Amino acid sequence: MDDNHDSAACKRVDQGITRVFQLLGKRWSGPIVAVLVGQPAYFADLRRAVPGISERMLSDRLAELGAAGLVLREVDEGPPLRVSYRLTEAGAALEPALRELAQWAKDHLPDVPERAGTALDRPRRASA
Repeated sequence: MDDNHDSAACKRVDQGITRVFQLLGKRWSGPIVAVLVGQPAYFADLRRAVPGISERMLSDRLAELGAAGLVLREVDEGPPLRVSYRLTEAGAALEPALRELAQWAKDHLPDVPERAGTALDRPRRASA
């Protein structure tokens, strides 16, 4: 071991960054907030706007974001009864950071090829 290394001098991760990524770093949370930046949305619209998310996962993530004070759930009396979601003031305050992250991704992350044509999308052959 290097005797010159002072582990106490090592930079620690900022607690704010840790808390942000514990919430927004969960799969689907960031995209849900990003969809709601533009305007409130009904549950079904959110489900369509975030490809691949299940109803259960969307419901769970919306509950977590609501508990964190970022999303507000509003029931529109029917018929039909509809539930919409919108960002709170704290949630809306994420917009500049999300725009910066989106730009950073465009500038620094490689394009992800479409899944079409991958092994997961091809039909399986019957075994002989």
